[in-house]
Amino acid sequence: MTTVREQLPEGRYGRSADERADRKLKMVGAGLGVVLLSVVGWFGYDYIAGQKISAEVIKFKVVSDTEVQVHLEVRKDADATGTCTLRSRSEDGSEVGRVDVAVGRPGDKRIDQVVTVRTTARATSAELERCTAR
Repeated sequence: MTTVREQLPEGRYGRSADERADRKLKMVGAGLGVVLLSVVGWFGYDYIAGQKISAEVIKFKVVSDTEVQVHLEVRKDADATGTCTLRSRSEDGSEVGRVDVAVGRPGDKRIDQVVTVRTTARATSAELERCTAR
């Protein structure tokens, strides 16, 4: 009796077209993935390295209908000086207060500062809008 073969003889017909297409797609996908990671890494590095001053609001406290206290933490290069803009908003989202704060004494790399923002109505939030180096 003879056995029935279920597969083609090995090496006789070469690779199938599907296997060649799969290999090409994998190579193209890997190449595109490497390019994408490189671009994201470049932009991330450029964004972080280009900043001489960065800051964040640690907490805020609504003191009264006309005042908000904001705890601001600033990290900067030792020789950098600049300005950070804080603003506060009311419950409906409209801006009710804004202040520009000068940051940076020569030699300081990290500054913790409590800033008072005067408001025209009761505020419900305080946020850091931006920091710019001089």
